[in-house]
Amino acid sequence: MDRLDIVNEIQRTANENGGRPLGRQRFYRETGIKEADWLGRYWARWGDALNEAGFEKNELQSALPAEFLLESYASFARELGRLPVEAELRMRARGDKSFPSHGAFARLGSKQKRAGRLREYCSQRPGYEDIVRMCDAVESPHRRERQESTEVDSGFVYLIRSGHYFKIGRTNAVRRRERELALQLPERADTVHVIRTDDPVGIEAYWHARFGSKRKNGEWFDLATSDVNAFKRRKFM
Repeated sequence: MDRLDIVNEIQRTANENGGRPLGRQRFYRETGIKEADWLGRYWARWGDALNEAGFEKNELQSALPAEFLLESYASFARELGRLPVEAELRMRARGDKSFPSHGAFARLGSKQKRAGRLREYCSQRPGYEDIVRMCDAVESPHRRERQESTEVDSGFVYLIRSGHYFKIGRTNAVRRRERELALQLPERADTVHVIRTDDPVGIEAYWHARFGSKRKNGEWFDLATSDVNAFKRRKFM
């Protein structure tokens, strides 16, 4: 892990966080880069590292107000005609730098808890009746059961190597998927790393987008060692 790798990770995570750089502890949780990897080696203070990455000290992250998060959530829901799922929040944040990060919305709790907070917020404001109805639908037990069966399943996003190339895919049974690929591929396939996740679709899409410039065919990528190491630093997403 050299100086440029750390600067690139600061810029990447800030970009995913709506343009606001992460604090040192959250940066470690998100990337696996320890304080010992940079403190006294490249920089004396975290603020110096952020400055080198292009951020001023007065740009250090502060928590977004809950009202701003709820307004952003309501606006996006109105566009979709329903409350967004986790993968849609991630994709929107990647495509719109003014939109809060997925991590910021996590402060509001699970989707059901967000729906409750959003309903309380919108019920006190005229013109938000459509959002209140969306919240009521999510809070309905029957609707929640249907959503949980179709939206997000716990599982894994894996990185498998066969020959020179790497495949990024998702599964709920890593070993079974490894055996399936072994039968399909002309060369041996070895599992490099797996990330446990409660949003397999969204996390797979994240890594596909992150390595989009290195895509060769379908889910296969020509990755550098630094790319593989970045994937391996994540244990859970």
